Amino acid sequence: MKIGYPCINLSMDCRSSRTFRLKNYSESKLKETIQGNLICLQKILEYNRDNKFLFFRITSDLIPFASHPVMNFDWQTNFKNEFRKIGSFIKRHEMRITMHPGQYTVLNSTNNSVLQKSIKDLEYHVDVLDLMGLDRTAKVQIHVGGVYGDKAKSLQRFINRYTKLAEKIKNRLIIENDDKSYNLRDCLRIHEDTNIPIVFDVYHYECLNAGETLNEAFNEFVPTWLKEDGLPIVHYSSEHPTKGKPRHTEHIDINHFRTFLSKISKFEFDIMLEIKDKEQSAFKAIKFLENDIRFLSNRI
Repeated sequence: MKIGYPCINLSMDCRSSRTFRLKNYSESKLKETIQGNLICLQKILEYNRDNKFLFFRITSDLIPFASHPVMNFDWQTNFKNEFRKIGSFIKRHEMRITMHPGQYTVLNSTNNSVLQKSIKDLEYHVDVLDLMGLDRTAKVQIHVGGVYGDKAKSLQRFINRYTKLAEKIKNRLIIENDDKSYNLRDCLRIHEDTNIPIVFDVYHYECLNAGETLNEAFNEFVPTWLKEDGLPIVHYSSEHPTKGKPRHTEHIDINHFRTFLSKISKFEFDIMLEIKDKEQSAFKAIKFLENDIRFLSNRI
């Protein structure tokens, strides 16, 4: 079992998500930015290794304009050696990697232009993980999408679109329960027709569920993961102490974390901490888990 955080390390003066304005686009600017982002990604991964953060979400901004029509540069070929080296580092240290396209990547959109852009964006994310030589435990996660006035039809539209995707995308794609439209039961309905693994978001479950207990939820979502997909993935956060739902807390609430873990002690899974202070909360989580047998194998 692994603990991690998403995209940005707040302790380092190095970002793997640097970009620039479209009006300033040039091949030389693009190459310079990609090179800098890959260097920073390597440094972040080294920091994570040193601190036993073995789960990390790579930013979608790693390659600026990767799925934009302006992109006419073969970044895949030009940086294949850099990607291979990063992938070798990830595999050597047995890290778990995910990516998470943004809110405009919507497979069940009623707008065909949005759909085509979404598929192109998924191809980009999958290319990054493929170039690193990572196996199918490295995943690309998305939400189901919008309701568009008819939830049942929108859910079925997602299923229909998913079945037509290229196999290289289907091998990596996973869906997550959200806090407004599609709860775990909805995701399980999609899984029945697609076998797509489900990421369980704890805070989204607290905001939107079908009345099932946390233990019941784990009994249902864990089996959606095959052995080749790796351990099930859990997103963990809790409600902001003063701003309330749907705002995420800025710092880990250890009491809430303790209660959560105690309720699902029989399960193993990797935890992505979706908390504002990122690696700072990860330090506290790992400290709390130092005697948990499920995490001991990842500690020095």
